[in-house]
Amino acid sequence: MLEEIEAIKVLKARYCRFLDTKDIDSWRALFAPEVVVHLDLAVSTGGADPQTGPALNGFDEFFPVVWGGVEHAATVHHCHTPEIEITAPDRARAIWAMEDWLFFPGGGSLHGAGHYHETYEKRDGSWVITSLHLTRTLQHFTAPE
Repeated sequence: MLEEIEAIKVLKARYCRFLDTKDIDSWRALFAPEVVVHLDLAVSTGGADPQTGPALNGFDEFFPVVWGGVEHAATVHHCHTPEIEITAPDRARAIWAMEDWLFFPGGGSLHGAGHYHETYEKRDGSWVITSLHLTRTLQHFTAPE
C-alpha cells in the first residue's frame, strides 16, 4: 500500500511540474479522458457557499478552462500534506493542500490557496486522476501597476 501512496504522490508532483512548465502533453496523460472537474469560483470556509462552477466533463472540456488562465502566465503550483486513502487495489482518493501563484503579463497576479479533492484509478499499471474538485480558502488578486 505504501508503494501505491508514493506513486500517487509522484502523480501529483508531476501535475504541478507539467502545468508550471506548460508541458501539456505530459499533463494530459495524468488524467483519465473522462475526468470530472469542479472548480470553486470563490473562497469557501466554515461551510460558506463555495460557488462551485458547473461540472467540466472530460479532459477536452476541462483543458480550455485551465489553459485560458495560465497560457500566458508564469505559474507556481505547490501541493502538500496529502491525505491519501487506497479504497481498492485500483482506486484511491486524496485531499491535498495547495498554493498557487499566477503572474500575468502586465503585472497582475493571483495568489491562492485551498485544497484539491481527487479520486484516482490505476489503469495499465499507472494511476490517473478521475475526478478533481478544487476548493479555495484564499484568493488574492493584485492589479497591474
